Amino acid sequence: MSIFSLSLFCFLFVFIFSLIPPFNFLSFAFHQCTYSVSSYSLSLSLFCHLIILLSGGVCIAQSLKIPREPRPGEFDKIILRLLETPSARAIVMFANEDDIRRVLDAAKRNNQTGHFLWVGSDSWGSKISPVVQQESVAEGAITILPKRASIEAFDRYFKSRSLSNNRRNVWFAEFWEENFVCKLGMHGKRPGSPKKCTGLEKVGRDSSYEQEGKVQFVMDAVYAMAHALHRMHRDLCSGYPGLCPRMSNIDGKELLGYIRNVSFNGSAKTPVVFNENGDAPGRYDIYQYQNTNRSAEYRIIGHWTDHLHLNIDAMQWASEDHAVPISVCSLPCQMGERKKVVKGVPCCWHCERCEGYQYQASEFTCQLCPYEQRPDRNRTGCQPIPIIKLEWHSPWAVVPIFIAILGILATTFVVVTFVRYNDTPIVRASGREMSYVLLTGIFLCYFITFPMMAAPGVAVCSFRRIFLGLGMCFSYAALLTKTNRIHRIFEQGKCSVAAPRFISPASQLVITFSLISVQLMGVFVWFVSDPPHTIVDYGEQRTQDPGNSRGVLKCDISDLSLICSLGYSILLMVTCTVYAIKTRGVPETFNEAKPIGFTMYTTCIIWLAFIPIFFGTAQSAERMYIQTATLTVSLSLSASVSLGMLYMPKVYVIILHPEQNVPKRKRSFKAIVTAATVTNKLSHLASERPNGEVKTELCESVDNSTASTKTTYVSYTNHAI
Repeated sequence: MSIFSLSLFCFLFVFIFSLIPPFNFLSFAFHQCTYSVSSYSLSLSLFCHLIILLSGGVCIAQSLKIPREPRPGEFDKIILRLLETPSARAIVMFANEDDIRRVLDAAKRNNQTGHFLWVGSDSWGSKISPVVQQESVAEGAITILPKRASIEAFDRYFKSRSLSNNRRNVWFAEFWEENFVCKLGMHGKRPGSPKKCTGLEKVGRDSSYEQEGKVQFVMDAVYAMAHALHRMHRDLCSGYPGLCPRMSNIDGKELLGYIRNVSFNGSAKTPVVFNENGDAPGRYDIYQYQNTNRSAEYRIIGHWTDHLHLNIDAMQWASEDHAVPISVCSLPCQMGERKKVVKGVPCCWHCERCEGYQYQASEFTCQLCPYEQRPDRNRTGCQPIPIIKLEWHSPWAVVPIFIAILGILATTFVVVTFVRYNDTPIVRASGREMSYVLLTGIFLCYFITFPMMAAPGVAVCSFRRIFLGLGMCFSYAALLTKTNRIHRIFEQGKCSVAAPRFISPASQLVITFSLISVQLMGVFVWFVSDPPHTIVDYGEQRTQDPGNSRGVLKCDISDLSLICSLGYSILLMVTCTVYAIKTRGVPETFNEAKPIGFTMYTTCIIWLAFIPIFFGTAQSAERMYIQTATLTVSLSLSASVSLGMLYMPKVYVIILHPEQNVPKRKRSFKAIVTAATVTNKLSHLASERPNGEVKTELCESVDNSTASTKTTYVSYTNHAI
């Protein structure tokens, strides 16, 4: 086989396997020859390996040499070597027909019938001898032969040859003996020898005859040489008859140039031309050895003339389901998996799934989806992450809303009761103006639940910023003003009988709204510096499983902004608690200092529980639900404590015991202060002395104080301090 034929054959089977996807991992078995550097085996090494590497997509698992003189068991060793790479089932063989037959026989002995897919060169072609009695193991073999035509003129000539008219061919007598199974000369008379040739035998009549497939090419080669010499003689000899002196000693390179330039129609009426490398165009028929119900035969499944024509549907395989056998190092990766190629073996790879938020960008790479997207189900692309928000029907919303509705109804009932009984002693004694401010704050604490649960938008986010801390600010600004007033009155009474400044209802309102204005000013600065808007937080519910990830639609209120918004109200609450502690010794018959104290203690406990719950769930997947529910419930509970401890007892008396809603006797400012002082002293002495001594000293102290009391009074109706 020429270098051109070999390289063309390599191209052929690379193209064939490129059309049959399950074939890309092959083994080679070729005959070890004793030819020159351009020998058959070296041509294979230099051309087939190079062509396969350059073409890509097909890899060589093994290259095995068939010894020129194989020892017994050599072909069994070759089969066992081929089985070392069992996934490489396609075997390309460059060998003569005897070696092909012995390889097939070894595969049959080792029970590998149907395992290998054989690919043979034109040395196998469509010959019967390699597959005789080995039809099952050779089934599905793919071979090639140069496209050829039978030359009828040669048949007529060769059939007319006989011993008498073909004496010039010194090998013809040997052919005659082998073809007719006879012997020429005296050997035919010996006992046991074949019959004697008569010389009257006729080719094609007394023996089988089939034209050799390469006759066409031999004839074309002779004609090519003749055409080249004819043109060379015409150019160099210029009509000189016979061999002119110019052609008597010609250069081989010059003759080669004439050969490459010939162009004529050959013996099969096909063009005979050569390219710049001196190669003729390749024309091949592609065969497959197929078993049918009747017999086994070679069938043409395609051909090559300038490009490959392959009829996949005409191919037949040894498997029962007629499926194309697989000869691959690695199976194709699934969708969403990338190939990690084994170094040096491009047909072998490991499939690695694109993990996390990665998708399969190409056959060999995974890429990370954009932050707001996640891989689709097959991981072949990205899709937007679903956006969620707190829904009204969510259990995290139903409970806070239920508490808020109850609180709003209760607050409305208290306000209506106070308005209706606005001039009664209990309402007047509780400080009507400050009570309405405090009730407004309580109402806002309940009301903020609804903007917190509503779908985020610019308007909703604006309401959240305004009212989130405003309700608490109203409540605790009013309570702080009240406790501060009580503290200042009794502190002033220890030094003087004169009333302290700014204790009138108008002064109390001014102080309260001054404190509230600080909160409103902070909200205004917040609006100016960072206008309210919505964001989609993809990090809050970005789980390890992309299928569970969600984007949370929320207002752009960070934890720091929340702390700042509530921080001022909490500062008022803490300050109010401090004043409640300072006024804890005031007699309960004079004012509501003790209920305020209990209110503040309970409120502090609520918010101390809120802090770890709110900030401890910052990494939870349910963060939005837990924090929103915790915040709104804490606000509602704070409002409920204030409403229950400060106003429900008054409403109870107003509605159910109106007989207690009557004016009390007036007491002087000095009397009130004296009573508070005595009570404080009593508490102090009770911890140091026996009960009898305390009582005696207390009575003496009260008598002395009463004797020295001046006649100037500052009266407070119904103890409304």
